[in-house]
Amino acid sequence: MARRRPSGDGMVRKRDDGRWEGRIVVGHKENGDSIFRYVYADNQKELTAKLRQNIDAYQGIDLTEQSRMTLGEWLDTWLEQMAVILRPGTLEHYRRDMEHHVKPRLGAKLLTQLTAADLRKLYDALKQSGRVNPRHGQDRGLSSTTVHSIHTTLHHALKAAKDQGLIPVNPADEVEPPKVIHQPMKILTEEQLDIFLTAIKADKFWYDFFYTELTTGLRRGEICGLMWTDFDERDGALKINRTLHREKGGRLVAGDTKTYAGTRKIVLPPSTAELLKERKRKSFSPWIFHDPLRPEAPMNPDSAYRQLKKFLAEAGLPNIRFHDLRHTFSTHALSSGVDAKTLAGILGHTKASFTLDTYTHTTGDMQKRAADIVGGFLTDYLGEEMKPWQNAESAGTAASA
Repeated sequence: MARRRPSGDGMVRKRDDGRWEGRIVVGHKENGDSIFRYVYADNQKELTAKLRQNIDAYQGIDLTEQSRMTLGEWLDTWLEQMAVILRPGTLEHYRRDMEHHVKPRLGAKLLTQLTAADLRKLYDALKQSGRVNPRHGQDRGLSSTTVHSIHTTLHHALKAAKDQGLIPVNPADEVEPPKVIHQPMKILTEEQLDIFLTAIKADKFWYDFFYTELTTGLRRGEICGLMWTDFDERDGALKINRTLHREKGGRLVAGDTKTYAGTRKIVLPPSTAELLKERKRKSFSPWIFHDPLRPEAPMNPDSAYRQLKKFLAEAGLPNIRFHDLRHTFSTHALSSGVDAKTLAGILGHTKASFTLDTYTHTTGDMQKRAADIVGGFLTDYLGEEMKPWQNAESAGTAASA
């Protein structure tokens, strides 16, 4: 039996056409045979430099025959591996992005030959003409946010390939994805909230639904998936155990919450608890908010979205998304003095730092109010000249005086 050649072992030869060829061992087949990587150059000095780069890149790497698969084959394999840990909706989102945008352009490329330059070229192409079926007058290019999301998914897939010894490095590590342009967060002000609730008060069914949403900040799938078994009438609390989402094919199903922190118990404001107690006494459905036409079925999240748009238009209010009701609740909660850790628990965020990062506009206002309070306190005891956070001009004037 031939001696097993170690990874990194190589050889150099001059070809009949005058070019130089080098190869190094980068892994082994199941039978022990070597897997080679070949490099070429016009002269021996250039080839030596290329070989050195490859030897460094494959140091400590022992690839398998699976490394010969294409990127498209690996993406299919990776998605199968991820199916056991991802929510169906998230998995379908990943699969759709890979099928529509990545595999048509790079799917046939060998996994080990994928480079950072290939990914940069892909992202540029997607930004120019990545939209599969653009509507009339719609830009053919994908947004920076969408391309950034595709990069994130690809990065995860290629990291898994590296961790499993299929590639020596993750080429996505070397690529700067398009910058995401964050749109200003839209919320309803206190005045707009009053207008909204007044406008829907005549419709008891939807008033209960949106009042509960605005006082809990639940995700759309979470509030639509609430059952009476989740409501603790004695303690005035709700358990968030599930969320509604659509499977491939459009079927509405109840599944796990978005994160492990998403499964939680929240204490309701007294007014919301009373509203739900009254609603429960008259209910004949297992769902707190059932389908208006089918009490045995939960509220369709799409119906809730359409109803929100209808009410907003009728009341002459800004055209916000359903998720902006969650932002509205969070912003007013922080502004009212709810601490970030408590709010993170209510919202189902994994970390309070994420809550603070998301609502920096609110925490900025809170810091300003804190500065005003502390400033007034110090002024009372130390005089105007000791007031904190002076602007540079007044500080300079005081110093010169």
